[in-house]
Amino acid sequence: MSIRTILFDLDGTLIDTNELIIASFTHTITQYSDRPYDRKEILDFIGPPLVESLRKVNPDKVEEMVETYRKHNIENHDRYVKAYDGVVDTIEALKEKGYRLGIVTTKMRNTVQMGLELTNLDGLFETVITLDDVNNAKPHPEPIVKALDLLNSKASEALMVGDNTHDIEAGQNAGVRTAGVAWTIKGREVLDDLNPDYMLTNMRDLLEITGG
Repeated sequence: MSIRTILFDLDGTLIDTNELIIASFTHTITQYSDRPYDRKEILDFIGPPLVESLRKVNPDKVEEMVETYRKHNIENHDRYVKAYDGVVDTIEALKEKGYRLGIVTTKMRNTVQMGLELTNLDGLFETVITLDDVNNAKPHPEPIVKALDLLNSKASEALMVGDNTHDIEAGQNAGVRTAGVAWTIKGREVLDDLNPDYMLTNMRDLLEITGG
């Protein structure tokens, strides 16, 4: 069955927030951990919900850490964040062709909105599912199922695009096709291991996959 609905992760997939996230984690960990964390350790924190990651650093200070992280993240947001090459024109082209487009992210809604506005992606997606909207984050299928319900779409006609193992696993758990992005900061092999249906080297590859 052909693809009619495309769901996207946000950070690391549509917009490059990696250095912002790493900087915000580093800033927070410096204050609350009893040891420094190297870049590789911090990369493991990218993808899961923030609370889940910070709990591993200092389970007794999670609330304060979240506050410190978010403050740094928001204050430095516009200095770091940009859309990946090919993203904006591809999303515009898909929308023009009548594809149903949505975002499924583990971020909170306020920072999602900041990223969409900064990168000129605001208004291009029919639905945006954030951490605020679900009880279970990816890799649980709930966020994808919720997005499909809101778009009145079937899993058999949908594709989930993401840069993280959580995205591919959530897509597989929800019964949709999946596409990894080769520009993931974790290295494409991490996604290749999960056998997604497609691997994108540029977001424009979606135009070929969908026949557009």
